[in-house]
Order: sequence, then C-alpha cells, then structure tokens
Amino acid sequence: MSTRQKITNQLMKAAFPKRKQIKPQIKEAAKKTKWNILRGDQVQVISRNHPEYGKQGIVKLVDRKRDRVIVENVNLGKKYLKPDLDRGLKGKTIQKERSIHYSNVNLVDPVTGEPTRASRKYLEDGSKVRVSKKSGAIIPRPDILSVRRRPKPVNVTESDTANDDDVWEVTYVHTLEEYVKNSQQQA
Repeated sequence: MSTRQKITNQLMKAAFPKRKQIKPQIKEAAKKTKWNILRGDQVQVISRNHPEYGKQGIVKLVDRKRDRVIVENVNLGKKYLKPDLDRGLKGKTIQKERSIHYSNVNLVDPVTGEPTRASRKYLEDGSKVRVSKKSGAIIPRPDILSVRRRPKPVNVTESDTANDDDVWEVTYVHTLEEYVKNSQQQA
C-alpha cells in the first residue's frame, strides 16, 4: 500500500470513526411490521438443512432487530466460562441456546401438533386473533406475555398513599362564598 493510501485511510478513520455498513439482514428486519411468533409460543424448526430439523420448543426470546428467535433446548451450543480465582470459581463449559433465523421456524398448530403458518382474523367481539392456516384453529396468545420481562421499578416513598380510603377522602370543600371573597381580594 502506498504512503498516500495509508494517509488517506488514516484521515478517513479520523473523520468518520463510527462509519459502519448496516448488515443486509438488519435492513430486512427493519422492514417488518407484523410478527406472528411471540415469546412463549410453541414452534418447530422447519429448515431441512438445519441440524435440529423437526425439533419443537418454546420461544424464550424474539429479537426483532436481527429477525431471530431463541428456542428452549433447540440449537444448543457450547459456551466457555472463564475461571474467577477471586471468588474461587473454576472454568467450565455450559450448553446455551443460540438464536435461529425467524424464517427457519414455524408455529405449531394446537390441533394437529404440526408446523403451520398463521393468519390474522377478527372475532365477532372485535378482538384480533391468530388463526392456523392448516386447521383453522385459533392460536391463543401465550400467558407469559402478561408478565413483563423487565418489571417496572416501584419506589414507595412517604408521599405515596398506601390506603385506598385515604385517596378518596375529601380534604377540601370549595364554597361559593370563599370563591367570591378570593376574587374580590385579587381585584
């Protein structure tokens, strides 16, 4: 590499330190607006060239930025934990779930137990539900979605009202005479 190129590269790195190409899979994931697979759903690996083809599991995490899901006990890989001599822990190898691309898994039909695609329909009461393409059965939303993954912090202080009766207690009654008196004083 010539000296001129080296200097140009150094100047470009100094001028644009965070310049980075966006990966195409992240661009594709950003285009998506509708997701059929949710955390807590039963899914099956449908990609024939995947080593875990045919395995079923429950979705632990949906990474919408990267278009990937993590499924319980599917696509396990080794993770090496370093030893921590200060705390007296030895190094060890553990099995950890790795992510799978969203297109390589499908929802499991609740009636047949086979992988199926899903569509959306509205019920008579106006609620939107997921419907299996194979059997036409309604795929219920997982119960785990009602529990937040990261709970909201609750800070109880002295200024918070703990008793419900205290909240509804009337502590000030505004009368017409007081209003007229205050308005005359201000004028």
